[in-house]
Amino acid sequence: MKKERQEHEQPESIEKWGWKYHHLGIPTEQIMPDEHYLPQFKLYVSGFGTSPFGIEWMRFGKDSPIDQLIQTVPHLAFEVADIDYELVVHHLKVLTSPNHPGEGIRVAMIEHNGAPVELIEFEKNK
Repeated sequence: MKKERQEHEQPESIEKWGWKYHHLGIPTEQIMPDEHYLPQFKLYVSGFGTSPFGIEWMRFGKDSPIDQLIQTVPHLAFEVADIDYELVVHHLKVLTSPNHPGEGIRVAMIEHNGAPVELIEFEKNK
């Protein structure tokens, strides 16, 4: 049986797996200041570049191909060294297969206990 985490302890993904917090993505239907459009996802993002906490707002187009869970439930994002390794070794449930949303970046979305979680791999880690 797995030991229950105490209040003062970091989550296993940070403490043992070495993942690093990157951002919190929050779905919204409101037009936000300084939105940036990602046409391949039919998605507007904003806030990340100026938030000291890594808060990113996400507004989805009606025909966005993004999984409905990601469109409706906030997600945490973690930087990892190797997405493929993490997906296999931890037997993670994949919502969105690894892809390249921008130059030098790979992402994948997983689901854990009904919540979406994003894994981010930067080219510098390879």
